[in-house]
Amino acid sequence: MYDPESSKIGMWLFIFTELLLFGGLFIVYSVYRYMNPDAFHLAAEELNTFIGAFNTVILLVSSMTIAMSTTALQKGHKKVAIALVVITFIIGIGFLVNKYFEWGIKFSHGIWPGSEQMLNEMSQGEILFFGLYFVMTGLHALHIIVGLIIMGFAIKGVANGKVNAKRPSLLDNCGLYWHLVDLIWIFLFPLFYLIH
Repeated sequence: MYDPESSKIGMWLFIFTELLLFGGLFIVYSVYRYMNPDAFHLAAEELNTFIGAFNTVILLVSSMTIAMSTTALQKGHKKVAIALVVITFIIGIGFLVNKYFEWGIKFSHGIWPGSEQMLNEMSQGEILFFGLYFVMTGLHALHIIVGLIIMGFAIKGVANGKVNAKRPSLLDNCGLYWHLVDLIWIFLFPLFYLIH
């Protein structure tokens, strides 16, 4: 039985729990930053602001394309809706590729949780910064992967007609989830890359 209201309420409840999870991590970050301002400043200098800014721009564009796909579906433009979700999917993959290279650079410099270089050469505050950086950006990347999986189901649903203008819940919820992923990154970007 198709119940769009329950579906949307369920998605909003899920989003609320995700906001609680990341909200808790943001509070932990704030407390540790307050306790170790100099160490956090020093550690943040290791991050590439350009890559972070580029990822922010592409995620904002992906929010636009997923929203446009919902509008296209409502207007009965099935092929346009599919194309826009595919574009969003490709942008999501692009984000993960950028994150892979960014993490790869850190790993090549010996910076990862528990590495000898971190334990022997960095202060406790710097270790906390990078621990939070890897946990929070890694958790965000996991959410991106989940979003891509949901998009795959949405593309399949639109293509076979099960998701259409009268039954748009899967694509609508996919869009809501993707906006959550973007919103979280909009907070992560300044916390790790901009505030020195």
